Amino acid sequence: MTIWRSFDDVPSSLRASAVTIGNFDGVHRGHRAVISRARAAADRLDVPLVAVTFDPHPMAVLRPEHAPSMLTGLDERAVLLAAVGVDHVLALPFDLAMAQWSPQEFVDRVLVEALHARAVVVGANFRFGSKAAGDVAFLREAGPSSGFEADGVELDGGPQVWSSTYVRTCLAAGDVAGAAEALGRRVTVQGTVVRGDQRGRELGYPTANVPTDALTAVPADGVYAGRLRRLDTGETFPAAISVGTNPTFEGVQGRRVESYVLDRTDLDLYGVQVEVEFVERLRGMVAFAGADALDALKAQMADDVERTRGLVGG
Repeated sequence: MTIWRSFDDVPSSLRASAVTIGNFDGVHRGHRAVISRARAAADRLDVPLVAVTFDPHPMAVLRPEHAPSMLTGLDERAVLLAAVGVDHVLALPFDLAMAQWSPQEFVDRVLVEALHARAVVVGANFRFGSKAAGDVAFLREAGPSSGFEADGVELDGGPQVWSSTYVRTCLAAGDVAGAAEALGRRVTVQGTVVRGDQRGRELGYPTANVPTDALTAVPADGVYAGRLRRLDTGETFPAAISVGTNPTFEGVQGRRVESYVLDRTDLDLYGVQVEVEFVERLRGMVAFAGADALDALKAQMADDVERTRGLVGG
């Protein structure tokens, strides 16, 4: 897998390709249906498959106040795309100048001049170019004179049209099982473990803390059963996971993902890149109060751990 971050990165040796275009955030089952069709076209034509995506998300440039939180960063997206058959990713640096390109200019500059496309496969609702004037019909009309065939694929998952928006809606409700169904894989969050306030360690449940930000989609506040995987070694551990700000204690700054690896108090994960996998939601976040707040919290955490053990082992 190669990520090309500009037209200049595309090698001159690329003389033909099959192309699929989209944001591909999450690489969910709808995306995979499109990529499968594009892969088949690439194999039939004996050319590499290139996925064209945008960095940042176009909405972050055009209407930043409405920009969606991202399910996957560019590098993670590329790994997921490679796993389902994409050979190369062209990550176009989206800006206001590109937003003004007409559909024909997009076709000429991206599909014809840069990628020498012979087949273009997109989702049936794909729109592109200034004011979203380009669509599948435009691609089909432009294709014969530009040297490519075009195809649009319905992203129908039965009663639900698979989309990144649907996945984000599931996550906002804490429905990690519903999100996993749409993604075709478990919900995960990646990040670097940072030093926290040590309260979990004081309670007998040391956690690996991964900060979150408004640009990253994570499940709703609550407690989840799941797993933690070290990205440097591949080691995977069953974990009870808390998402939120820990309302029992005052002064906690920022939302974060805290993972307690079951029965392990000896792990030193500070500075380690990890992936947190969510299997099932156990409960919402609860603020314990009163003289016995700590005892009540520890009892609840013990119950969370045992329920996690029953779901993911350990």
